[in-house]
Amino acid sequence: MSKEPKGAILQRDKETYAIVPRIPMGVLTPEILEKLAKVARKYKVRIIKITSGQRIALVGIKPQDVDNAWNDLEMEVGPAEGLCVHYVQACPGTETCKFGQGDSLGLAAKIEKMYVGKKDFIQAKTKFGISGCKLNCAESYVRDLGAFATPEGWTVVVGGNSGGRPRIGNVIAEKLPEEETLGLIKNCLDYYSKNANKRERLPRFIERIGIEEFKKAVL
Repeated sequence: MSKEPKGAILQRDKETYAIVPRIPMGVLTPEILEKLAKVARKYKVRIIKITSGQRIALVGIKPQDVDNAWNDLEMEVGPAEGLCVHYVQACPGTETCKFGQGDSLGLAAKIEKMYVGKKDFIQAKTKFGISGCKLNCAESYVRDLGAFATPEGWTVVVGGNSGGRPRIGNVIAEKLPEEETLGLIKNCLDYYSKNANKRERLPRFIERIGIEEFKKAVL
């Protein structure tokens, strides 16, 4: 049996693959768009899809073209499978939005650098939502870990998810400065990774042990 191409996801036809470049917080540049368009034309990509994780999937690449497509893109893989932090979703926050009360892109960029794609320390796929205000456009309440800004600081939410078993996350801290927010997120991931069962998502872990037990361990 032939080895599957690195950084590619086998598609329904069992013949072609999708690749998902990492696009932190969904922020693009003209240069990135030009590379994506060039690769899509060169390798006859069938579908270009904006994903729920603010990434762009190039779908329908032949197995012999996958490595060359990655070389042409010169971009990192945006993990879409596996036991790791998959992505950090973020709204524009104070960078551009008139409602922004916190630098959601700045906080999300730090979390991206710390965790996205890192393996061997997490029990299941994990997703973040970082919002610049209480409107929560980055869906902070339905991500494994979330945070949203208020005029007094960051509110941290844990244990949310959407999908087939939706759960609204629990607020565990409010009015935090950025550094304390990052520290609390680290505490949450450390405790979760050391105590959850293999492939047990953070929401299921919290349901099993109880939110008060979780708070007692991380705060």
